[in-house]
Amino acid sequence: MASTSRCGIQNGVSMMHTQPEPSSFATQLLPIAGNGQKFFLAAASLQVHAFKAMMRYNVETLAFLKHRCEQDVKLADDLITGPEFNDAFDIFAAFLQNATSQYVSEAGKVATLTCRVASETAKRVRDEARTAIEDAAAKTVA
Repeated sequence: MASTSRCGIQNGVSMMHTQPEPSSFATQLLPIAGNGQKFFLAAASLQVHAFKAMMRYNVETLAFLKHRCEQDVKLADDLITGPEFNDAFDIFAAFLQNATSQYVSEAGKVATLTCRVASETAKRVRDEARTAIEDAAAKTVA
């Protein structure tokens, strides 16, 4: 193992300091450090992807809840303006029928969104795995 020298003066005395060259073990760790950086970037990318997916769920849920609240207000208005009990019953029955239909439709949208998110996540993981394998193969050849 080679070393480098440098001169210095300490308390008026000339001294010779030697610094060892980096060991071969240390130089072998450098590619691992690069892999570690790629790992952390991939992990951060997956976290961002998960965050975006959760935000899509939140947007969809809040839009649906906004619509349902508007329908609740409309039901209250319709019940107040209805002159007879039979009208109120018909209004409430129509409200429940529409609400049930909309909840089923929303469940379908959530299922579609879940499939899309799962597909995107699988693609990202597959791409990251492919990149890791290609990097490992390139380092093995080199």
